Amino acid sequence: MTASARRITLPVEGMTCASCTGRVERVLTRVPGVQAVAVNLATGRATLDLAPDNDPAKLAEAVEEAGFAVPEATSEFAVEGMTCASCTGRIERVLKAVPGVRQASANLATGRVSVRHPDGLVPREALDAAIREAGYAPRPATAQAAVPAAPRESGPPARALVLAALLSLPVVALDMGSHLLGPGHLLGQGHLLGNGLLPERWSAGIQAVLATLVLFGPGRSFFARGLPGLLRGHPDMNALVALGAGAAYLFSLVATLAPGLLPAGSAHVYFEASVLIVTLILLGRHLEARARGRTGAAVARLVGLAPKTALLLRDGAETEVPAAALQVGDRVRVRPGERLPADGRVVAGTSRIDESMLTGEPMPVGKAPGDPATGGTVNGTGALEIAVERVGADTALAQIVRLVEAAQGAKLPIQALADRVTARFVPAVLGLAGLTFLAWLALAPAPALGTALVHAVAVLIIACPCAMGLATPTSIMVGTGRAAERGVLFRSGAALQALEGVRVVAFDKTGTLTEGRPRLTDLVPAPGFDADAVLALAAAVEARSEHPIARAIVAAAAEKGLSLPPVADVAAVPGHGVTGRAGGRLVAIGAPRHLAGLDLSGLAPEAARLAAQGRSPVYLAVDGVPAALLAVSDPVKAGAAATVRALEDRGLAVALVTGDDRRTAEGVARSLGIATVLAEVLPEGKRDAVRALRDRYGPVAFVGDGINDAPALAEAEVGLAIGTGTDVAVESADVVLMAGDPASVAEALRLSRAVMRNIRQNLFWAFAYNVALIPVAAGGLRLVGGPSLSPVLAAGAMALSSVFVLGNALRLRRA
Repeated sequence: MTASARRITLPVEGMTCASCTGRVERVLTRVPGVQAVAVNLATGRATLDLAPDNDPAKLAEAVEEAGFAVPEATSEFAVEGMTCASCTGRIERVLKAVPGVRQASANLATGRVSVRHPDGLVPREALDAAIREAGYAPRPATAQAAVPAAPRESGPPARALVLAALLSLPVVALDMGSHLLGPGHLLGQGHLLGNGLLPERWSAGIQAVLATLVLFGPGRSFFARGLPGLLRGHPDMNALVALGAGAAYLFSLVATLAPGLLPAGSAHVYFEASVLIVTLILLGRHLEARARGRTGAAVARLVGLAPKTALLLRDGAETEVPAAALQVGDRVRVRPGERLPADGRVVAGTSRIDESMLTGEPMPVGKAPGDPATGGTVNGTGALEIAVERVGADTALAQIVRLVEAAQGAKLPIQALADRVTARFVPAVLGLAGLTFLAWLALAPAPALGTALVHAVAVLIIACPCAMGLATPTSIMVGTGRAAERGVLFRSGAALQALEGVRVVAFDKTGTLTEGRPRLTDLVPAPGFDADAVLALAAAVEARSEHPIARAIVAAAAEKGLSLPPVADVAAVPGHGVTGRAGGRLVAIGAPRHLAGLDLSGLAPEAARLAAQGRSPVYLAVDGVPAALLAVSDPVKAGAAATVRALEDRGLAVALVTGDDRRTAEGVARSLGIATVLAEVLPEGKRDAVRALRDRYGPVAFVGDGINDAPALAEAEVGLAIGTGTDVAVESADVVLMAGDPASVAEALRLSRAVMRNIRQNLFWAFAYNVALIPVAAGGLRLVGGPSLSPVLAAGAMALSSVFVLGNALRLRRA
């Protein structure tokens, strides 16, 4: 490897044999600047040297063109110095320009940046360098990075604000004194030197000294961050403040030290405007930082649920250890009232555990040996011994935090318009300020220089796009945090917007609208077969299945104390049934389609009767002969009917999509008030069912909990998985309902609509604020005899606009 070449190791997916590795080596060798290629089939990685000034993205393209894939990775980090929407736009642009980066998203509310790129091809150093080149400071994302830190000024924000206020008060007092005791102008219009309050040079000199201390002390960060960006051609909010306050300060300084350089009669000073601009914007940032901290309070509370210590049991003795030191297999004791330190299973003791932090349900859940227990939940009145099964980042609490943070950092489609506007907003404001200055210089009566300066500075200050940058992410942060507290986890922020637009909600039946804990209610043996014998055969085969009906059959055999024969060659056919050998006999159990070719007519009338009662009939065949009919009943969840009514009251259609027998499905649908039923649907057919519902009603939300629901969850505009369901279903969904209660569907919809309504309010007021006040700041009302807006009032209004947006978002905490 040459001294300047870069060693790269990238994962390659899809390689299965030596010819695959040879093909990958050949295509990588042909990429310009690549040498010393080595591909390892066992590790699934390719190692090579890449010459400088060569695009690493070409490596991923070459691998993909060869029929393989380089998996995508996501780098997340925090960025200091983002203050407005133009900052986020600038950061996204410079990161997208880094070779290999596919997508970059900066979030002003969280202070975080997420970058998607091919794994192994974009070094973190390149991303950090791009951020620094843009004038910002990258830092590692911490576990609580979603809880925004206060912006850093020359010192802690509160201290900077207090210092600016103390230094500004004498300037304001001197300026106001000139208006009360001597000739002058209104606040913000400056005053003539020699005002009668103090001798001319004393008054101006004191104000100049104090203003210098303010601008180059607490206000120094505006210049340190804003002017470099302005010189690079990428101005932001800091640049607007620096230009506005700096222009007022420099003009006043010239008027104080060299008034002869200015036109006759224009030697006014505006020191009070320059210092109050800085002070009021620091006040706005301080209030904004506190409000932004509250927007991330939900994540902070989730992180704080994990206890710091645990009582480790070893050789019969208790030892208090850090919870982070626990390992899988450890046993811990949880005393009454304590939080569980990790996920595990109860091995001794009984108690009731408050799981409201997971599910939003206030009622404690009973726990006995063998039951699962989740870290962060609160133990009730009994002592428990827990066998640790998951620790650290693998715990349910850590996964919830990751999901919430991911959703809070996402960008919604509705934000696209704001991004397009703010990308050009600050340069447009600079142009408007320049035009305002020239217009008043030409139109105002002499001396016009002071009037032109005041209006130009007001335009610069009033138009900072902070509120536009905060409008969407703050609402997402508060809304998703509130949803998590209610047991509704949005896996992506975009699901918030998509859920608002659905027109039909389709439910799976078993485990979603029903308890998912069916019980065997009927067993009708065919002539020549013994009921207990066929039940033992059925249970032996079904013991290998995760289906709720299978569990009901196994439980029924266990209740009777039946001995199960050994099984072999068990094969499950999703949507059909299970086949296997039990005690040397061929056993098939499932729906009629699973026993195609067998004469089931002798059991069909009884199956029809049971299905009409809402029970699920299952056929059993032994050695190719119909042997029995089993019926399973799954009680409907308590809140299911109320959920259906609530959704219909909101104008949504409700459908039932299930693989069960049509008569059974229609019986359940009647009890719940569901008019649209799609029954006997195979797992692959559920995707087609979602498409059919979309064609009939519009965007679809699908609610399910099983492996066979995964295709439908992925196909729907919004997939909602019952959190008590299978991992496959949860991973395929956009929203996870931790409580397992169908009422959470209506709650998720309410939260989605509340968040989107809040976002639209924020965007409207953020845009309306600028549209309405920029003409006022430019002096538009003054042309028709109305008032003008001073730079000081402009600074106050600008600061309050961001606080207003944040305050409106915080209302979602009560949603």
